[in-house]
Amino acid sequence: MLRTTLLLPWWTASLATGAKSFVDHPLIGSRRLNEAGLHTARVRAAHALAERRRRATAGRIRAEDREAFARDGLVVRHDFLPPALFARLREGLAAWRGPCRDMRQGDAVTRRFALDPALLGAVPELRALSRHPEWQGLIRHVSSFDAEPVAYVQTILARQGAGAGGAAGGGSSDPQLRLHADAFQPSAKAWLFLDDVAEDEGPLTYVPGSHRLTPERLAWERRMSLSAAQAERLTARGSFRVTDEDLVAMRLPPPRRLAVPANTLVVADTFGFHARGPSARPSRRTEVWAYSRHNPFVPWHAPDFAAIAAINERRVTAYWRGRDLLARWIGQPWRKAGNRGPFDTEPS
Repeated sequence: MLRTTLLLPWWTASLATGAKSFVDHPLIGSRRLNEAGLHTARVRAAHALAERRRRATAGRIRAEDREAFARDGLVVRHDFLPPALFARLREGLAAWRGPCRDMRQGDAVTRRFALDPALLGAVPELRALSRHPEWQGLIRHVSSFDAEPVAYVQTILARQGAGAGGAAGGGSSDPQLRLHADAFQPSAKAWLFLDDVAEDEGPLTYVPGSHRLTPERLAWERRMSLSAAQAERLTARGSFRVTDEDLVAMRLPPPRRLAVPANTLVVADTFGFHARGPSARPSRRTEVWAYSRHNPFVPWHAPDFAAIAAINERRVTAYWRGRDLLARWIGQPWRKAGNRGPFDTEPS
């Protein structure tokens, strides 16, 4: 109580940021304040400001993509890159071996390779992708921020033996299999799939239209906020999990599994409910993956220092090393996995 009182000015100021944890923030997690409307007020404000910012980025994408996003919360573009460019990109990554990091969740491993100077030099097609006007335009519009996204080459290894205390082939549940929203605010994630994605091998799954802040969604957000601090770990940290019954109550359709061919780009608002689909067998999914999430309460587009190549190409490595140094106090879920290739199938 003394600590909370002394830090009250800090806690109060941080309400005007993307802070979302109901267990680490005494005001965000306060049932009394959420009964009075704190969480729903933050949700409303974040979405109103996102719509305002999106008006400035609308001209950067095609009219049909704007319509698809407004309707569904995601844009799906098949054959995104010219075939020759995509083939060179994939061949370059198939030949690459370099440092990466792994994070295990249940029986799934997420592996990431930083788009650093070494990888970009070896596979220049990655730089061409990162500068592609539609890659940039779609992510900026969906996220509502005219800012450089953070990008990786990412490999998802599903059904990889024992999880935390589980048995081989049936370890502890991968939390990404449950439909969820990443945060209370609009944000973007993008996937350029480098392989065909089968329906039974961990496809991206999304509930169309669930990005919209309807009265039913806002009422659900309020109900969740009243008990989130006592909920399972990821909901308590602000990434609300949703049930099939909740979807029906919010008048939302069933989730859609995106079984798509290679060279398909998907950009989605992850306020919308999404998940990784289940995999019927050990499988690998490799993609160029990006995300963009910033302070939702900034009403305008601020200067973006990450647009400077020297900063952008080193920020992921700097982030990992910073977490390494602070691991004793804040943890480090991303473990060094040695030199590997994006199409390798062995977990660390």
